[in-house]
Amino acid sequence: MKNDKFNRELIRFIKNSSCSFTCIDTIKNILDKKGYKELKEEDSWNLDSNKYYIIRNDSSVIVIEIPQAKSDIFSIITTHCDTPSLLLKPDGAYTKENYLKYNIMPYGGLLNLGWLDHPLSLAGRIITKKNNKLITKIVDFKRPLLLVPSVAIHQNDKANTNLDLNMQIDLQPIMSLSKDTKDWPKLLKEITKDEIIDYDLFAYNVEEPRIVGINNELLVSPRIDNLTSVYAGLASFLESKAKNIKIFCSFNNEETGSLTIDGADSNFLIDTLKRIAAQLDIDIASSLAKSFIISSDNTHAIHPNHTEYADDTGVLFLNDGLAIVKEPSSTTNALSSAIIKTICNKHNIKYQDSTSKNDIAGGSTLSGISLRHVSVLSIDVGIPELSMHSAIETCSLSDIYELYKMMKAYYETNINRKKENILID
Repeated sequence: MKNDKFNRELIRFIKNSSCSFTCIDTIKNILDKKGYKELKEEDSWNLDSNKYYIIRNDSSVIVIEIPQAKSDIFSIITTHCDTPSLLLKPDGAYTKENYLKYNIMPYGGLLNLGWLDHPLSLAGRIITKKNNKLITKIVDFKRPLLLVPSVAIHQNDKANTNLDLNMQIDLQPIMSLSKDTKDWPKLLKEITKDEIIDYDLFAYNVEEPRIVGINNELLVSPRIDNLTSVYAGLASFLESKAKNIKIFCSFNNEETGSLTIDGADSNFLIDTLKRIAAQLDIDIASSLAKSFIISSDNTHAIHPNHTEYADDTGVLFLNDGLAIVKEPSSTTNALSSAIIKTICNKHNIKYQDSTSKNDIAGGSTLSGISLRHVSVLSIDVGIPELSMHSAIETCSLSDIYELYKMMKAYYETNINRKKENILID
């Protein structure tokens, strides 16, 4: 895919993927148009084609493509589709001082001040009841509905010196000016007339992604972490011609630890790989020993105003390529790094080594979590960005494209492990 088209499709994807539920629904629509067949976990499988996907809990997906020539090697990319946001508590509408407000809880590690004064909408999943059946529906209001107002400098003289935001007090959004809560059920009736039993709804920043900079080199957008990895991985999967069994995963709940039914710390991936192996009559243990996982999640670029947060070496610059992340909590080692660097060098793909300061803790990684269940040689990669976990984040467009090119080249490379040697073909 050419650079300009990639950027247009990326921006469209970010706009449509307002939360994990709408992201997976967007991916499902893309896969359906591409002729992929949905498999249900509760059904028996009969792999009579070569292109499939499985969705779990409406919020995670595994996509599979089986080559025509027999292979027992899995080429896997894992990403996550959730993003820090404001999660609505059940039946949380209430009024206070002539404001209709909604009681929220933090989803993930938000940069609190970055969520003030941005127009927010609502998206997620609702569960309705009709004819004694529970029905799931993915929803997105798309229009601005909420706002978390900041306190004026005139009323808080410490706002520019010591801003200490309390999630229970300072991050509660307003929805309308009202003395009662009737506008809330009225709003819900816009999406269904059926009885709503419960919902997973997120307040998300409704502002559109923008290309910024004198040379149009920056992407300023909500949900850069981690929809850039999701789209790069999905696009590379769909456009690559591989000799091995291609797997693309996008998991939910990375921002809250992944220990959920649809997170990376579940049986979703390993059970899927076992079922594929059984259908193809290949030995799963032998296959995993020859396979490879790329875990893609974003990391931090050096900050223009706070260079003290960057390491002495392993510093990431915007526009210098994708990041190969090696930290105590990552799964990157010299062997997995050498494989990806060899692929990048062969295809003239820009990359950077990324390390963090020893006194600044990094987060867990998808492959590190997945390895609890799927023991496969793996590496952690991503792109550098600024303002991570704010309602608006910033990154370099060219870095995303380099990540996509690396992933596509990876899928098309036969990484063959034979005794002490590794053949990269």
